[in-house]
Amino acid sequence: MILTFLTGGEGCLWGVSEQAISLPFRGVAAYPRRRALAAMLLSALLLGNTAAIVWLWIHGGNLTDRSTGDLFTSVARLTGLLSAFLALVQVVLLARLPALERLVGFDRLTVWHRWNGHACIDLVIAHVIFSVWGYALMDRFTIGKEISTMLGGGVYPGMVTATIGTALLIGVVATSLVIVRRRLRYEWWYAVHVLAYAGIALAWFHQIPTGNELVLDRVAADYWISLYVATLAILVLFRVLVPVANAFRFRLRVAEVVEEGPGVVSLHIAGRGLHRLRARPGQFFIWRFLGPGRWWTAHPFSLSRLPHGNSLRITVKALGDHSAGLRNVAVGTRVVAEGPFGVFTHAARKRDKLLLIAGGIGITPIRALLEESSRDTRVLYRALTEDDVIFRDELAELADVDFLVGDHRTEDGARLLTAAHLRELVPDLDERDIYVCGPPAMTDAALRQLRAAGVPRRHIHAERFAL
Repeated sequence: MILTFLTGGEGCLWGVSEQAISLPFRGVAAYPRRRALAAMLLSALLLGNTAAIVWLWIHGGNLTDRSTGDLFTSVARLTGLLSAFLALVQVVLLARLPALERLVGFDRLTVWHRWNGHACIDLVIAHVIFSVWGYALMDRFTIGKEISTMLGGGVYPGMVTATIGTALLIGVVATSLVIVRRRLRYEWWYAVHVLAYAGIALAWFHQIPTGNELVLDRVAADYWISLYVATLAILVLFRVLVPVANAFRFRLRVAEVVEEGPGVVSLHIAGRGLHRLRARPGQFFIWRFLGPGRWWTAHPFSLSRLPHGNSLRITVKALGDHSAGLRNVAVGTRVVAEGPFGVFTHAARKRDKLLLIAGGIGITPIRALLEESSRDTRVLYRALTEDDVIFRDELAELADVDFLVGDHRTEDGARLLTAAHLRELVPDLDERDIYVCGPPAMTDAALRQLRAAGVPRRHIHAERFAL
């Protein structure tokens, strides 16, 4: 129902650091087991509630032999119930539950969110079609007359609000299409997606008075209400109360804005007790700068280094209106940060040796990962031009870095990071865990070449952070 109302950023969420800390490799065999257990628990919760909803539908007498019109309206009831449930799941998936995000990962959650949204809107459309068609057959009306009766006859309570809610959700879907989103300013895209909450709320006023299964069974109605209440509680807690509490707890503010290169700036953010954030290299926060014209938008950016004392750093490239404007953020501006999020960390590694591959501004979480990497870590840094390379000196102090500069449209540039080139640069490729971060096209190309080079998927880690 809601394809995505994530406060997504303009590309990767990227970060940096100052001093390599050589740590012994610790086995993380329990990490995939925890993720598998989380997947099992989430699947059980999802399937259990789906089974309960189907039982409510059956208990409401929807499987008895009836006319074609009755059959269609019965299907409409089931698709309506399931679409409303998936809409609530859609909210929970990106409600920023820390435990869920740590176990599953932001990247995977957004994929689940996208596919769940597709299923949800398909069920909504099926619900509308079967409802109108079924009641038209039962009333012996034309489709047009049945629609007019539903909306203006006063026979079906909540139909106007349900129609508005459906229109809002379809609007969310439309703006989620890549070709459309690219032509919308992020702020407008985000505002439209916030309307998805309104769409779900309006559907509520249609379900309760007209839902046959809910009207006839008080237990069913209480169960349905509890789903909404639980979802609302999760949303308010993790999207409102926790960020507000942390704003007072950590007192974040912009301490310094430093230009790192053409169109690239680092924001140093000061606070208090930042060790309590327990941020790890490779993770990101969702940042809200409480300055003029910025307080109502939030964007994700990786830490560009670990907390140093009571200071954080993010490094941002001008890829859109919001990120381009961060170079002008005033020192002293208050900041609200949600997180840390992401599983693009050392917890996912299975081997001692590492290969870190970055593209453009994607070097930032890679740079942060180097803070907990041994000297036996290779870095391949892909950039279009020399001006696009940042943190050259810092990287050289921390690891063995190959700067791969060139236009992929040229003969020499096209060879960079191919399977053969990777084998040439890193002969012991098979002995390493590999982390990849960069623009979506570069990341996808690098992953294809790594697979072509024979690297197993379980040893490749990539988190795109982008919708």
